[in-house]
Amino acid sequence: MPEASRFFPFLHWARTYDGAMLSSDLLAAVIVTIMLIPQSLAYAMLAGLPAEVGLYASILPLVAYAIFGTSRTLAVGPVAVVSLMTASAVGQIAAEGTLDYLTAAIVLALLSGGMLVAMGIFRLGFLANFLSHPVISGFITASGLLIAAGQLRHILGVPGGGNTLPEIAMSLSGHLTAINPATLAIGIGVLALLFFARKYLKPLLVAIRVPACLADMMAKAAPILAVAATVALATGLDLGAGGVALVGEIPQGLPAFGVPALSLDLVSALLAPAFLISVVGFVESVSVGQTLAAKRRQRIDPDQELIGLGAANIAAGLSSGYPVTGGFARSVVNFDAGAQTPAAGVFTAIGIALAAMFLTPLLANLPQATLAATIIVAVLTLVDLGAVRRVFAYSKSDFAAMAATIAVTLGWGVELGIVAGVLLSLLLHLYRTSKPHVAIVGQVPGTEHYRNVERHSVLTNPEILSIRVDESLYFANSRFLEDTIAAQVADRPELKHVILMCSAVNAIDASALESLEEINRRLADAGIGFHLSEVKGPVMDRLKGTEFLEHLNGEVHLSQHGAVSEVRSQCQARGRSTMDAASGAQAR
Repeated sequence: MPEASRFFPFLHWARTYDGAMLSSDLLAAVIVTIMLIPQSLAYAMLAGLPAEVGLYASILPLVAYAIFGTSRTLAVGPVAVVSLMTASAVGQIAAEGTLDYLTAAIVLALLSGGMLVAMGIFRLGFLANFLSHPVISGFITASGLLIAAGQLRHILGVPGGGNTLPEIAMSLSGHLTAINPATLAIGIGVLALLFFARKYLKPLLVAIRVPACLADMMAKAAPILAVAATVALATGLDLGAGGVALVGEIPQGLPAFGVPALSLDLVSALLAPAFLISVVGFVESVSVGQTLAAKRRQRIDPDQELIGLGAANIAAGLSSGYPVTGGFARSVVNFDAGAQTPAAGVFTAIGIALAAMFLTPLLANLPQATLAATIIVAVLTLVDLGAVRRVFAYSKSDFAAMAATIAVTLGWGVELGIVAGVLLSLLLHLYRTSKPHVAIVGQVPGTEHYRNVERHSVLTNPEILSIRVDESLYFANSRFLEDTIAAQVADRPELKHVILMCSAVNAIDASALESLEEINRRLADAGIGFHLSEVKGPVMDRLKGTEFLEHLNGEVHLSQHGAVSEVRSQCQARGRSTMDAASGAQAR
């Protein structure tokens, strides 16, 4: 059973599932379903897909994640950023609105799911670490701006498009004379309603003594109210005849199941986008899952999360959906509504399935402006300009990666944006670690501690150079260490010993080992002892497997103080020997 529960995490909570959990999960499912119906339709439109595809992507994926996922409250489904990435990837292969476009989106989900499962099996969750937080934050902020800008055409009721901010701006500016007043009125009205509900409705309801739980549910149900009101308005006034773009007929029923026709060209064209979607979706999902789990002193398994999200995406692809991941907004709603287990996701899937079977005929007259307003309000919460200021104040290099991600995403598209951010982050990391912080250290008086001579009043000896390198030693910084020690030796004519303090060195690669051997050889030729201190166990184990320690002209010391004490004694002994020799010469 323990082995089975490792691969099927639902067995952990299913054994203790009771009536209280059932009640909490059902309530959370009702609230999330109400929120998810308009969101699913809106995000499908954002991805350039028929509205019903958003509903399809919110049924089986939730069930699959409930079986394989480890988060108790993560809500899986279509999200804004992944929808935008889907549109960007698929739009390069087929024209929007065609069967090929839908097929490519389904294949994208299957590929993403397969990659995630494979990464989980081989425990490759660490790959997400290559997406630094500033890069992810910059990418999500830029994506939010790009999504909001892209939806303005639906608010204005004008044609247009584009995958970048300049393209969108040019497209909109060329159609400003064709604005549809009725569409604009609906769009602005829904925006105002949703912004009001998000910020003021709950406090207002609580102030008039509505229970906080009910007030929260009513505030989150505002998109449903907007949908119902605008459908009624469009039907009663026949706004479709007046040029207001409507969603149109939505097929009634459950999705078709199966694998679409695959071609090698299609798969190869989607491999890179599928990988990017997998990594971005995983990072977003795990971040949300870990945050919510910590609030209840729970934990999630990142590698199993890969399998859970992979299974959800495969389920999406098999049920005519498109790529999904854990959404921040719906997961927080699920958590706040009291969901206790992933069973809440299963109940939500049932609710969405019922909506697909019975409610879709009511949505034919839904204005696209309503869905566009829903998207804009949702994605503007992703825009975090404060994070840009904070990163700029703290780290200029991280800000450079963040700014580059934002600029490239807005100017050249989402795929190039995330790739540029990752590459710049790696290059900046290599640059920083290629010139690590190196300190000359001395003894703090009256203690056995050694600190930077430039920051503290410490004791030093002109015959001893104690140098600390605050970085692991590898190919990018090994030559820097050689040059630094050589420069220090050249400036110290009285020097007899060099002690390399390795307290911050976690690894030494082959290139760095060659550099240490070269440093040892040069110092030996100059009659200077070379010593190591505070070498960590794993590093020492690696060194013992080489000939370096045999050729070392000094010693390896357990502590820096021990190293300094011993070489100081050697210097004093040498000094006495020299004095004795000089005295003997005079006597003769």
